[in-house]
Amino acid sequence: MGILTVFLILLAACGGGTAATTTVVVSTPTTAAVPTTMAATTSGPATLGSPDNPIQVLFVPSVEADVITTGGEVMKAALEEATGLTFEVSVPTSYAATIEEMCAAPDRTIGFIPGLGYVLASNLCGVDVAFKAVRFGLDVYWSQFLVRRDSGLETLDDLAGLSWAYPDPGSTSGYMVPLLTLNEAGVEAGATVEAGGHPQAALAVYRGDADFATTFYSPPLLPEGNWADGDPPDIPDEVVADCAPRDDELWCGDYRVLDARASARDEAPDIVQEVRILALTQSVPNDTLSFGPDFPAEIRAQIEDALVAFAETPEWEESIGNQDFYGWTGINPATDAEYDGLRQIVELVGIDLDSL
Repeated sequence: MGILTVFLILLAACGGGTAATTTVVVSTPTTAAVPTTMAATTSGPATLGSPDNPIQVLFVPSVEADVITTGGEVMKAALEEATGLTFEVSVPTSYAATIEEMCAAPDRTIGFIPGLGYVLASNLCGVDVAFKAVRFGLDVYWSQFLVRRDSGLETLDDLAGLSWAYPDPGSTSGYMVPLLTLNEAGVEAGATVEAGGHPQAALAVYRGDADFATTFYSPPLLPEGNWADGDPPDIPDEVVADCAPRDDELWCGDYRVLDARASARDEAPDIVQEVRILALTQSVPNDTLSFGPDFPAEIRAQIEDALVAFAETPEWEESIGNQDFYGWTGINPATDAEYDGLRQIVELVGIDLDSL
């Protein structure tokens, strides 16, 4: 219409002559053209697992982010080769952020999240567990209380009023379970230090930045036999002097240390000589591999099969099986009911996502 108006104005400006008659034809779009235009602008989202819509694999930041990213890329390559799907690895800024991302994208997220974080995510939006970690034959783990060897601290009661370093308030073993343990013992800590990871919490005690720390506990590998619940949690006193990094691991004679102190060995090679285990908490189901609540069942089955196969390859130890990563030596199927005990912790302590 604008073009027509300009044309008529020009025609009027040229009026007065007796030129030949001019016919103006106005073309109106037909309704048949509308669906074509709409189809170009309202096409549906790309297929899940395509390069334009990759499956999001989220790792909680319980250890150094660059370690997670490097190992996550190894897992990504293995899953892509096995399934033909496209994946994208990311490390959200906190445990809470990981849960929020899974609930915000329920049909395309996979999360490696600890047990209590899983309970919060399940309660919030229906995130569903598929696997739990196995570490050297155990699919449960414990929290540990760490203190300096020269501290004179002997019991949980001695921790009252002292400064407490923990990895993250969303960490099951690093904060939630120890908090319940302290509450049940009637112990209230003093100042708190949010260290940002399990090895960092152990280092806070090593450096004197906190009086005690709480981290995950995995029992040491013994020269003979296997550690059992109820055995002394720390390595024997007579081999403490021999503790040192060896072959990129932390050894004390023939004992291999697997708890959070081992992940701090590069910055503090003598951390076992300086930091000891004061006590353990109750056992906790191991951390999970969980899917968003609306994740497509067929694609989920493909990924589950690929992960089981990946766990049997040498590349697993370069990824999530690496002791500086999450230290999973294998995976077991998991059910939601196994985490009901942690649901009780959530109710007793009164923790929700907002409190993280």
